[in-house]
Amino acid sequence: MKRRTSVMPVVIISASVALATNSTDTYTDDKVYSSATTDSTKVIDIDEVIVIATPKENNRLRQQSVSATSLSHAEMNVYSVNNIKSLNGLVPNLYIPDYGSKLTTSVYIRGIGSRISTPAVGLYVDNIPFIDKSAFDFNYSDIEHIDVMRGPQGTLYGRNTMGGLIRVFTKSPFSYQGTDISLRGATYNNYKASLSHYHRISEKIAFSANFFYEHKGGFFKNTDRDNERIDKSDEFGGRFRFIYLPKDNLKLDFTVNHEYSDQGGYPYQLTEVSEIDFFHNDLKKDLGKIAYNKECGYKRNLLNGGLNIEQQSDNFIFSSVTGFQWLDDRMDLDQDFTRKDIYTMTHKQNSKTISQEFVIKSKQGKRWQWTTGASGFYQWLDTEAPVSFHKDGIQWINGMTNYMANKYMPVIPMGPMAMKLAFNDVINGDVLDIPGNFKTPIFNTAVFHQSTLNDLFGIEGLSFTAGIRMDYEKLKMNYDSGCEYTHTYSLKPKIVTPDKKSRKPGIRFPEYFVYPTTFQQNVNYNGELKHDYIQLLPKFAIQYDFDRNNNIYATVSKGYRSGGYNIQMFSDILQNDMKSNNMGDVAKTTIEALKKMPSGMVNKETLEKIVGMMEGMAQKQEVDVKKTTLYKPEYSWNYEMGSHISLFDKRLTMDLATFYMITHDQQTSRFAKSGLGRITVNAGKSRSAGAEVALIAQITDELSFNGNYGFTHATFTEYVIDDKTNYNGKFVPFVPKHTFNIGGQYVFNIKRCSWLDNITVNANYKGAGRIYWTEKNNVSQDVYGTLNGRVSFNKAKGQVSFWINNALNKEYQSFYFESMNRGFSQMGRPLQVGVDVRFRF
Repeated sequence: MKRRTSVMPVVIISASVALATNSTDTYTDDKVYSSATTDSTKVIDIDEVIVIATPKENNRLRQQSVSATSLSHAEMNVYSVNNIKSLNGLVPNLYIPDYGSKLTTSVYIRGIGSRISTPAVGLYVDNIPFIDKSAFDFNYSDIEHIDVMRGPQGTLYGRNTMGGLIRVFTKSPFSYQGTDISLRGATYNNYKASLSHYHRISEKIAFSANFFYEHKGGFFKNTDRDNERIDKSDEFGGRFRFIYLPKDNLKLDFTVNHEYSDQGGYPYQLTEVSEIDFFHNDLKKDLGKIAYNKECGYKRNLLNGGLNIEQQSDNFIFSSVTGFQWLDDRMDLDQDFTRKDIYTMTHKQNSKTISQEFVIKSKQGKRWQWTTGASGFYQWLDTEAPVSFHKDGIQWINGMTNYMANKYMPVIPMGPMAMKLAFNDVINGDVLDIPGNFKTPIFNTAVFHQSTLNDLFGIEGLSFTAGIRMDYEKLKMNYDSGCEYTHTYSLKPKIVTPDKKSRKPGIRFPEYFVYPTTFQQNVNYNGELKHDYIQLLPKFAIQYDFDRNNNIYATVSKGYRSGGYNIQMFSDILQNDMKSNNMGDVAKTTIEALKKMPSGMVNKETLEKIVGMMEGMAQKQEVDVKKTTLYKPEYSWNYEMGSHISLFDKRLTMDLATFYMITHDQQTSRFAKSGLGRITVNAGKSRSAGAEVALIAQITDELSFNGNYGFTHATFTEYVIDDKTNYNGKFVPFVPKHTFNIGGQYVFNIKRCSWLDNITVNANYKGAGRIYWTEKNNVSQDVYGTLNGRVSFNKAKGQVSFWINNALNKEYQSFYFESMNRGFSQMGRPLQVGVDVRFRF
């Protein structure tokens, strides 16, 4: 294998900030070895220092026609990036609301995102795809660097990358040596410890092992549970990586990691109660408080494994990537989030995914560069989602049913008097359990090819890229959901004449027309659904390289997000059937009783009206389960222009991009008609336009500045629900119009000090807004920002850092939603200070 060797400073730089260290490394293809020391702070790209094989690309990110940001391990420490959700504000037009639990990771890029169901932004870890976004939020204790690529990446990466792609790379034991110990302590009882060892046994074998534990004491209190911190958590895990180079042109890279999480939740405070709320008066006192009575939480076991095989020949590189993921979790939820005992939900998943990808790509430096491959995965997913209505919930169901029935019950004239029938039907018991078991396996396979022709038309630096991918996906759902219960019905006469003197003497009414009668009901849905589709994902790009570090490009690309089934819809289907079945019992009994009334007590016209109302309420609608539960794939076309610029010997770097995106069959999250359970629906079309800029300026060897800004204007263009509800022109929810970050670093070099090399001071201000939380655009979070800082004392291989997040203690909403005519929000995390201690030996 041909090798090239050079000596360069270890300055790990991304598109966000310049960070310098005092050492140099010797670089060979995918190895970096420690060497002498120097005082250089030259700004260079992370890809120039740490070369991590990606099977599909031929060039560094800043040499590609893509808008992207990379964060190094050092930058992650500076910005306290401990998981995917802490990327907020560091990447233009990226928004990941930190709410709920690790089960929910909603990633939004350029107006594209997903609250539930399939993700709109893909995630790869060491080239292994993470199919389910329930696995996106994991601990970053031994991560080398992160790439965030914006815009559809479907041609090379397939489904669920229509908004972009996040690539995470762990440290290689060939490029990093030694043992690292990291300790953290912070306010709100936050503690973390991490131990990592990286060892190169020989020129052919290296391995690494990492272990971590983290405890979070929680930021928010539940006033209904003795003010306990409800978002506390514990998590621990480890990672093992083994790399074997049997030949100069062959590499085998095996990784396995496991993580266990036990989280509390959820810090949702009541912000709005509608006057039509059944419990309006009881809940008004809880406005502005987190107050719910049932214990909530999320527990997850996550195991990932993968094998990367790379073989180089004289003309091409062959890669095989095999992945396996096992996820077993459980969420317990007080679904009404109030101190009332309405209803709870348990959500248990057991998922196993096997993925395989084969890629062949040309070597660098060729006029024609190409990548071709095939991929596939199969996911087994079993879900248990039982819902339980408790005492107040059953009261709510009974109250709403009886209110609606009595509201339309006609008044019966009785000469000088009048009578109304008092309808009363109640579901019996203190708890109504509605179990649900679902198996939703997914099979996906694809073939793809992408070619780039350099020096097009003989013009040096001009290139054209074209690619296409064919994605086939097959979905299946086996469902079993239903319940058994009893309900008791009675019908009483009620005199409604206000004047007692007008009551006709001698007339006596029976105590009941229908004496309390109990009925048994069994409602169940059991069956199987299948669905499949094919998506073609093309990409076209033209690029001109002024030199190795400066270019301009334009791209047109398509991406898509897969469809699926709304298992939450079964609660709606069952409730409708329960209502119609109950009314069937009620109607039959009532009509028989009315016909037995004394002649003349109820005239024919009134009797027909009552009978018609009863029969109408008892009428059962046939349910098309597939049509009711299935939602279609979402796809988008992205048109983009951008440039990567490096000036003044790379002391100033800029990345610029502008984009226009049209999304079809956009998937949005909405509560079911009953208000119980959230579902995904296809909203029609939306349009997103915006721009991005990121820059780094190395002013002196000690002083550097960085910043980025993203603007997104995302609105619905075709979204009509009915004659009264039209969202055309409304902003797409959960998409910030502005995202921004500005920061700086200064290094105080300490001379003639045996116990200290330098002091590094970092500060940054980041934020987002305006963010609309609802499709009506009636609730929003204005533009906000948080000030953060860090002071690090560095000596050789040791570091002590004091940091502060949200230094101004800014209050803002990180999440808002509506349920059962109520509004709930989660506030952003308050001011927090802490200390990190790291050393290496």
